[in-house]
Amino acid sequence: MAPATRSRVPLSLILSYVLDWIIIALIAVVGALFTLTTPNHHPFSPTDPSIAYPFVVNEKVSTSTLVLVSLVAPGIITALVCLIFAPGRVASRDMPTSLIWRRKLWEWNTAWMGLGLALAAAFMITDGMKNLFGKPRPDLLARCDPDMANLQNYVVGGFGTATSGGLLVSWQICRQTNLSILNDGFASFPSGHSSFSWAGMTYLSLFLCSKFAIAIPYLLPSAYGSGSSRSTASDRLLESPLDHPKSALQATPLIPLSKIMRSQAAAPPTYLLVIAFIPIGAAIYISSTRWSDFYHHGFDIIFGSLMGFLLAWGSFRWYHAPIRRGAGWAWGPRSSEKAWGIGMGVQGYASESGSEWKRGDEDLENGVRRTGGQIGADRVEV
Repeated sequence: MAPATRSRVPLSLILSYVLDWIIIALIAVVGALFTLTTPNHHPFSPTDPSIAYPFVVNEKVSTSTLVLVSLVAPGIITALVCLIFAPGRVASRDMPTSLIWRRKLWEWNTAWMGLGLALAAAFMITDGMKNLFGKPRPDLLARCDPDMANLQNYVVGGFGTATSGGLLVSWQICRQTNLSILNDGFASFPSGHSSFSWAGMTYLSLFLCSKFAIAIPYLLPSAYGSGSSRSTASDRLLESPLDHPKSALQATPLIPLSKIMRSQAAAPPTYLLVIAFIPIGAAIYISSTRWSDFYHHGFDIIFGSLMGFLLAWGSFRWYHAPIRRGAGWAWGPRSSEKAWGIGMGVQGYASESGSEWKRGDEDLENGVRRTGGQIGADRVEV
């Protein structure tokens, strides 16, 4: 095969992805600015037992540990997987080294963009909501040290007396002089540790499932398509008898459909499932510590975890093909003519005719054919 000629990536396309990175960074910056903002201080009852837990200074999972587990570790793991395992078995021996590294670097870039988007969005939304709601933490009274002797001076609502309870007071009743500790006592909803850990760990789990084909076995749609190399006896079972002469049908043995279905898929090795679940287990543990350390109420943790999970799933699918049908690939780059957006009447941001990597895709297909891989429904242009 003649060496493939490499075309330069248009500057406009490169700049469009640089802008993507800038926007992701700006989202994180907005989240950081939210942490510097004083939250709302929701009135509370000084006799409320749900906010009377002790203040734990030494958390089981500190913020620095959270960043290492949810950001640094997934960043390193995703980079290593892309650099070591991509493009996988489809790479033939005579495939140009430049094309192989092009695939590696693109997979690395999309892996980090998805991870960055998930964590930056979780960071910004969580801290923004903390400031908006100003919900008291379970340990607020311990942080606050309320001036019970002058309680009537701070009553803002409720019914009852100082001894019977039922009164709501403002945050000015607190004698805590460290405003950082006091303001953090009004940042219970949602749980930042939960949202951040679930965003990073869920993304890592989805990434590993994609790259190592960890999914519940399923039937490939191409198994029954006329254009697939795997559509053999199954096509004969689905075709009309009028499509073939009688003699041909008599000479062709019919294979039971159940037997054909069984040969289309198999369960992945169980140890891969364990590997993919490890990040989820880490997220569960980090979330649980926010309950045992009295930093969050149950609903705060559940909401934060669910938010992180959804942001991770959305960010992963923004840059990656479906796990079961994407063969582990990320989506390919936008075409240069659609790098900055498309108007009405245009379908999608990719281009079949104008792709700068079209020749590379042809080389990849040739490698797939030589190594016996499947092309068709699972092929994703990258």
